[in-house]
Amino acid sequence: MYQDEAGFGRISKLGSCWSPIGVGPHVHSHYIREFRYCYGAVDAHTGESFFLIAGGCNTEWMNAFLEELSQAYPDDYLLLVMDNAIWHKSSTLKIPTNIGFTFIPPYTPEMNPLNKCGKRFVNVDLRIKPFELWKMS
Repeated sequence: MYQDEAGFGRISKLGSCWSPIGVGPHVHSHYIREFRYCYGAVDAHTGESFFLIAGGCNTEWMNAFLEELSQAYPDDYLLLVMDNAIWHKSSTLKIPTNIGFTFIPPYTPEMNPLNKCGKRFVNVDLRIKPFELWKMS
């Protein structure tokens, strides 16, 4: 199975608005940075997949992902093909007995097909526009 993580976040960013010519509107804003991460493993041959939404990208969350993955496939031995993220090689990583690792070469994310899934969502503008609100009502 190929394994990877993807981060999804919310960053508040001021947009644009109407104002009289020559007037720069004052807009009070609250800067927000909120992120969630999705750990995933996908079998390229069968399409079978397993995902976990996590609060961070670190050894603690990787341990939780591996434990959940191990419990989801208790009768199988899973070989995870993954990148060289530091938490994949941590000394405190708890690897279940039915899971093994193999690593792609450093700096070659294109060798992991799961990496392309996360890239589809980069820089997607998810703001709700006034016209869309009008159409929803």
